[in-house]
Amino acid sequence: MSMKIQVKVNGVNYTNEVEPRLLLVHYLRDVLRLTGTHIGCDTSSCGACTIHVNEKATKSCTMLAVQADGCEITTIEGLANNEELHPLQESFRECHGLQCGFCTPGMIMVSAELLKENSNPSEEDIRRALEGNICRCTGYHNIVRSVRYAAEKKVQAEKIKTEEAVV
Repeated sequence: MSMKIQVKVNGVNYTNEVEPRLLLVHYLRDVLRLTGTHIGCDTSSCGACTIHVNEKATKSCTMLAVQADGCEITTIEGLANNEELHPLQESFRECHGLQCGFCTPGMIMVSAELLKENSNPSEEDIRRALEGNICRCTGYHNIVRSVRYAAEKKVQAEKIKTEEAVV
């Protein structure tokens, strides 16, 4: 028995018949072919599968595709604006916030939610936000630096916009 779901993923509407037990991560990767969302543990421990569901960071290995019916989903592929990288994607590149890159999509998606809620997080805020995501390569130092860098760029950009509006 399959069930019909309708979701909006990265701004595109999809309607599909899915098995009721299909995990959202498998729907994204196997049905929609959005392979930027990684499968790391299937137990919600590593965070490699983190996406945004209705603008909230969500581990897609713990959610069924049918539970996402009617939701708006953003994956790592949906963060970039055409050919322009999202500031977090750019900062991870600039600050060497990745080595193998396996955890990077989940780290970026969690960090994007953090920066939306707190445009100037402390190092402690960043580390707390990343607690549910595991990196086996970097030791987190450059990941934290990457999030700080993106936050600083965001604050600078907002300051410039404010100054331009005054002039």
